[in-house]
Amino acid sequence: MFNAIVIDKNDEGQNVAMTALESDALPEGDVLVRVGYSAINYKDALAITAASPVVRSFPMVPGIDLAGEVEQSSDPRWQVGDKVVLNGWGVGESHWGGLAQYARLKGDWLVRLPDAFDARQAMIIGTAGYTASLCVDALADHGVTPGDGEVLVTGASGGVGSIAIALLAKAGHTVVASTGKLNEEAYLKGLGATEVIDRAALSEAGKPMQRERWAGVVDAVGGNTLANACAQTRYRGAVTACGLAESMNFPASVAPFILRGVTLYGIDSVMAPLEPRERAWARLARDLGADTLESVASDIALGDAPGVAADLLAGKIKGRLVVDVNK
Repeated sequence: MFNAIVIDKNDEGQNVAMTALESDALPEGDVLVRVGYSAINYKDALAITAASPVVRSFPMVPGIDLAGEVEQSSDPRWQVGDKVVLNGWGVGESHWGGLAQYARLKGDWLVRLPDAFDARQAMIIGTAGYTASLCVDALADHGVTPGDGEVLVTGASGGVGSIAIALLAKAGHTVVASTGKLNEEAYLKGLGATEVIDRAALSEAGKPMQRERWAGVVDAVGGNTLANACAQTRYRGAVTACGLAESMNFPASVAPFILRGVTLYGIDSVMAPLEPRERAWARLARDLGADTLESVASDIALGDAPGVAADLLAGKIKGRLVVDVNK
């Protein structure tokens, strides 16, 4: 028997509860992982609250992230005792996920946990931090350097934004943090931001072309904020888009792209192949210290997970919610 958060649905609606399950209830897969830690991400909160049709089949164990140890494997790449991390691949949406003490998974979905991190630290990072690292890698590949000017991070006090600030600052960039939580200025500057601006400066509809400011952008919110960020990006700069906390819409024009040569990169963390995943985790292992990780972490027990989802969607959570599935 093992404990899991289970989402089920009937004619009366959706029900979410911590449930004891038999191991044979787990879905098919070639690697059984004993989960140490998971996390609550924006997508998990959508699934738990039914705010968006994230879950593809019922019953479902949510949790798009997990870190733990291989307990059984028929995949020759993975041996008993290997420490692994998983992000995405539809886990927690169409395949039972990480908010459980055990998960049966495909070996293709796993990444070897870097020696720099234990399972809890890996989940402080989670999909949010791994996505932030993919964004920073994309800016670096584009050629954005510290000498090119300021880099904007939107949704700065959230999981993606927090880790993006730390990674960009470590790489030497001047980082401007956009947030609706101006009371978190000390927290954001502690991560490496040099300036904190009110998200209201970007969240209203703006002109198609605006004063050039940003050499690069990490945007986790979409909507008008993303449109304005593109309109303010400097000639041949780059914008990475990885979230929709403000809106899925993109009310922009082509002007920044055809007149300034701005490039907009879509960052997909769910189905990314192994090479960029390993590269992103290598950056995280190299550039994130333990002190930074602790500054963005809040720990909860497995049974507390359903109760915090609404607060995360409402923007009341700072940093990362780490779930100890064995508490």
